[in-house]
Amino acid sequence: MAGPNTAERGERQKLESGPPRPPRLGRLRRPRMLIILLIAMVLAGAASVWVLYGSRWLRVERVSASGMRVLTAEQVREAADVPVGSPLISVDTDAIEERLRRKLPRIDSVDVVRSWPHGIGLKVTERTPVLIVGKGAKFIEVDAKGVRFATVSDAPKGVPALELTVSRSAELRRFGTDRLVREAVRVAGDIPAAVARDTRTLKVRSYDSISLELEGGRTVEWGSGEKGRTKARTLTALMKAAPSARHFDVSAPTAPASSGS
Repeated sequence: MAGPNTAERGERQKLESGPPRPPRLGRLRRPRMLIILLIAMVLAGAASVWVLYGSRWLRVERVSASGMRVLTAEQVREAADVPVGSPLISVDTDAIEERLRRKLPRIDSVDVVRSWPHGIGLKVTERTPVLIVGKGAKFIEVDAKGVRFATVSDAPKGVPALELTVSRSAELRRFGTDRLVREAVRVAGDIPAAVARDTRTLKVRSYDSISLELEGGRTVEWGSGEKGRTKARTLTALMKAAPSARHFDVSAPTAPASSGS
């Protein structure tokens, strides 16, 4: 017996499959929710941009300065030239730092921080003089890096004066004044604290001949700036062993000497 023809099979499949199913509700909702989320994100981003840049809520209204010892807050604020009234987010902190160091060489470092919602803070670290160089009736302050950063009318207390008494031109050609000043700074940083308080003058006659003049006419022959820590320990021990001596020589720390009384 022959099977059902093609038309009959097609009709039977239509009856078995039933009416077409409606699309699932979830499939319709997903694109709609994505569109809503996308619109919400765009609106939130636009609102954030407006709050940060366009509104009056987050703008610079005050500038504070801290950490100064010699400089005044007014000097720092004036040199910083912070754009008051500008959006806080748009303030160029790197430019402010560069401007402060350029205009006020006494500043060693500065941190410019945003203090939300309306402030800019300037945290200053000033250079500390370790030597002074006479210039007429005034004095140039030199820090531990050898930077000559300020000229003052009065010598700061407790800071020794630097005297360059190099007489040989060959010495100057070989090392240069800046190198000799750096060696003097190096020595000033290695002097024991108790000796540093009594040091009045640090003399540089050559790269290998640096000496100290202390209160009461005492002197110390230090030599070069090399082996500074060893020389400092030797000088401390030597002064304890010969407290009445007038001259101390630690230029060769393994063979120190003292003389005078």
